[in-house]
Amino acid sequence: MNKLRNRVQLIGRLGAKADVKHLESGKIVANFNLATNEVYYNAKGEKVEETTWHQLVAWGKTAETIEKYTDKGSEIAIDGKLTNRSYTDKDGVKKYVTEVNVDEVLLLGEKVVSV
Repeated sequence: MNKLRNRVQLIGRLGAKADVKHLESGKIVANFNLATNEVYYNAKGEKVEETTWHQLVAWGKTAETIEKYTDKGSEIAIDGKLTNRSYTDKDGVKKYVTEVNVDEVLLLGEKVVSV
């Protein structure tokens, strides 16, 4: 039940091919952006489509799956949790990042191939 306290499920499309790094420690990490769309009708009856971008990070086998089977535009479903972190950039400014740490990924639709 504790996992329900911080759980994120998203279905969307990759904005670009994931940035995958193979670290010296042997670990693999994939950083990527996912776009989710919401469609509704406003008070005037006009169709409105809103896109929200999410920063995601995946590790290990999940990162390998993202690297091997996805590309820009690929539709995926993910399950994970929100994480917050901070770092200091090269100019000494502290930056804050909220991202989704992906536990599971489900490949949807057809494989998209970039040209």
